[in-house]
Amino acid sequence: MKKLLILAAAIAFGVPASAQIYYQDATNVDMLRHSLRQEPQRREIILPKVNGYTVYKADLHTHSIFSDGDCTPKYRVREAWLDGLDVMAVTEHIEYRPMEKPYMQFLRAEISDKTKQEHKGIVSDLNLPVELSKKEAAAYGLTIIPGVEITRTPETIGHYNALFTTDNNTIHAEDPMESIKNARKQGALIMHNHPGWRRKSLDMPEFEKKVYGEKLIDGIEVMNGAEFYPKAATRAAELGLFVSSNTDIHNSTALSYAAGGHLRNMTLILAKDKSLKSLKEALKARRTLAYSYGSVAGDEQLLKDFFTASISFETLSVNAKGARTMMMTNNSSFDYYLRFGNGNMVEFPAFTTRKISTNNAGEVSFTVLNMWTVGEKNPLIKYKF
Repeated sequence: MKKLLILAAAIAFGVPASAQIYYQDATNVDMLRHSLRQEPQRREIILPKVNGYTVYKADLHTHSIFSDGDCTPKYRVREAWLDGLDVMAVTEHIEYRPMEKPYMQFLRAEISDKTKQEHKGIVSDLNLPVELSKKEAAAYGLTIIPGVEITRTPETIGHYNALFTTDNNTIHAEDPMESIKNARKQGALIMHNHPGWRRKSLDMPEFEKKVYGEKLIDGIEVMNGAEFYPKAATRAAELGLFVSSNTDIHNSTALSYAAGGHLRNMTLILAKDKSLKSLKEALKARRTLAYSYGSVAGDEQLLKDFFTASISFETLSVNAKGARTMMMTNNSSFDYYLRFGNGNMVEFPAFTTRKISTNNAGEVSFTVLNMWTVGEKNPLIKYKF
């Protein structure tokens, strides 16, 4: 009766009924619930299988309140799942944890100089954020990659994520080179973060020349948030590094991405499954692409394979000279921007179909303008039917 009265009132006053419908709570006779209140739902990102591998959506660079982020690990995991991710790395700063002081003040606790000395400056349990994230992720089927960020002066040394760590509390050393080597001793992969941040170019300072020279770097961020470093893609190709794109999220993706209608940054990992073993194998084999704000960057052949796996064709007619009229369908969640020959740019949104024509040899070719490879080039895709 209550629901009917509210619905009748909505109709009488010309208010959309769907905006006014309350219903009786299942247990509390004195409480109504609004019909438009819904639980948050995961945004599914549909991508093709490529060369027999599943494409997993990953963020390999995140922060929580346990270093300098605004959110708890529990929130960070739920956020990643809702955003459509399959994999998330937990990479709190080792050396920069500004939230510790207010936490200690809240607890009315003190950290003595003796404690600092005994722990070589690392007082917190740097494994705790990983464990809390793994516990929450178990309820969402999200794979957590344990990691940590080695955080030194960006202009002269840089920041480096150690991924697949086993004990974050034993990585720190006064010498940043030793920190990186300590992580490598655990079998960790080292990713060079935002290589151009707070710099005037991607020219290597002396420390970077040394750390790259000793082959201690496995991957590099070619995209970090809204930053894109085309020369980092060239470096990755020349040195055999995996490419990545990550949020480096500190606030929330609702503020940084969803408010503008964007997908978050993602490292696309082509792997057999989303176990730590398979993900690590894929990174070492350089089967990754970088996605940010609608653009995809990486190895040219892998970009082509990814694109062609996303597209399907249906022939409508063939004339006497062999030219075809076809339907071309984008079966993925990514939008593409194409240029056929010397024509204008053509938008090819996710899950849409457009009509195209081939030449008399049954061929069609186009450039994918929002894909980027070495030398800031856009790959040319060719089909022959």
